Amino acid sequence: MAFENLLIENLGAVRRITVNRPDKLNALNAQTLGELAEAFSAAGRDPSVRVLILRGAGEKAFVAGADISELAVVTPVEARDFARHGQHTMRVVETLGKPVIAQINGYALGGGMELALACHLRIASSKARLGQPEINLGVLPGFGGTQRLLRVTGRGVALELCLTGAQVDATRAYELNLVNRVVAPEELEQVTLALAEQLAASAPEGLRGILDAVVLGGEADLVTGLDYEAQAFATCAATEDMREGTRAFLERRKAVFAGK
Repeated sequence: MAFENLLIENLGAVRRITVNRPDKLNALNAQTLGELAEAFSAAGRDPSVRVLILRGAGEKAFVAGADISELAVVTPVEARDFARHGQHTMRVVETLGKPVIAQINGYALGGGMELALACHLRIASSKARLGQPEINLGVLPGFGGTQRLLRVTGRGVALELCLTGAQVDATRAYELNLVNRVVAPEELEQVTLALAEQLAASAPEGLRGILDAVVLGGEADLVTGLDYEAQAFATCAATEDMREGTRAFLERRKAVFAGK
């Protein structure tokens, strides 16, 4: 698939998607949002892809935010549609059913932080900076930032970050549960790829079941969430991978999951 603003690489069972607008600090315009939704949807349909890495081109930014040159001229109706367009893209990423790891090398601000929050795991360079600075533009996060921040960090932190527009460094982001790991800049790619390859060696249906139970079931009440978990458990029990996993355990060897 050819995209104007994305680069796509396959590294075995890992697909790496790079937002490729380094001259704009990888800012999200409408076209890039559409390309991301299309690229992730295609990866979701491709059985050869088990895990995805999302990163930004260049050394300065993961994604520095929405493209302000587009935002500055929108009408209220266009602003609503732009927000819904961004929310749709984030939801495609979040509900893909395959683990998505955000490789955060620098700025992840505004729409960039919202995109990172839609990913399932976030690995940050020690030089990374995260924030929701939309209040400084006279608006609020529109791609799901208020809602995912609330769920990831709690109300107090979500309100502080959104109301003040303050940026936090990688260490503080880790303390606030915004990122899973912080590593040296020169180790970022290696650590992210190693994690992706570790996940890619797991049973795909097991990964999907965990993601559905946490992402979808976690949005529901406890009884409904437990039902998600039980149904996913039952689905895994119908797979050859489950037979392989249990057999390998009993035979004291490493399981080899075929994705069946």
